[in-house]
Amino acid sequence: MKHITTSTLQKMKQAGEKIACLTAYDASFAQILAEEGVDILLVGDSLGMILQGRDSTLPVTLDEMIYHTHMVRTASQHTLVMADLPFMTYATPVQALTSAGRLMKEGGAHMVKLEGGALMVETAGLLAEHGIPVCAHLGLLPQSVNKLGGYKVQGRDEKQAEAILLDARAMEDAGADILLLECVPALLAAEITAAVDVPVIGIGAGSRCDAQVLVLYDMLGITPGKRPRFSKDFLQEADDIRGAVRAYVQAVKNGRFPADEHAF
Repeated sequence: MKHITTSTLQKMKQAGEKIACLTAYDASFAQILAEEGVDILLVGDSLGMILQGRDSTLPVTLDEMIYHTHMVRTASQHTLVMADLPFMTYATPVQALTSAGRLMKEGGAHMVKLEGGALMVETAGLLAEHGIPVCAHLGLLPQSVNKLGGYKVQGRDEKQAEAILLDARAMEDAGADILLLECVPALLAAEITAAVDVPVIGIGAGSRCDAQVLVLYDMLGITPGKRPRFSKDFLQEADDIRGAVRAYVQAVKNGRFPADEHAF
């Protein structure tokens, strides 16, 4: 199997080939996901809620992210591994460089993800200058949930939509290799995907993004409580976990997921 790199993802976008991404937090799941064709494994700070039972991602530490990233990377030799920079570990560009360096050196991450647009331009630029691939997370920002007043769709009004589009262009210009749009209207996500040259990952952002990501536990229907509207339980129609992952990858690649009912 060929190693998936940022160049691979760029070529996939140019060719119109959809990119499948899922979260992973441990070696066992990471191996299954990699073997079943997932292109990107996201070690998300969502582990704070999914694995630790907390009510947000905010308490997750850098050491915890390094620990889980190392486990995922060990089991996925060919898949691109992207890891979240947790809350308040990139408050300044220099701090971001130190934190990202640890995620790559100690955790083995191929890329780091940070939340924010225009305010993160200098940070993204510094990371890019030092050879650290960056994914810029825009739209709904889980680390800013207290500021946003909850988990709400972003970009519904014209002013907010324009701001997100400008953020996307600014982060691309700063050197971001990938953009991730969470919980934004499908039409806005489609506009941004067409406006930038880098791949765009969507979650709750409609079907016209270059890539799709879901939290693994949501995709398997085992997350406690109500499943997000933009998710789908693929295990419900599969014989086992491998079958569910395989079905998810095929649905993304074939453009069958997300459907209209999963979009805003």
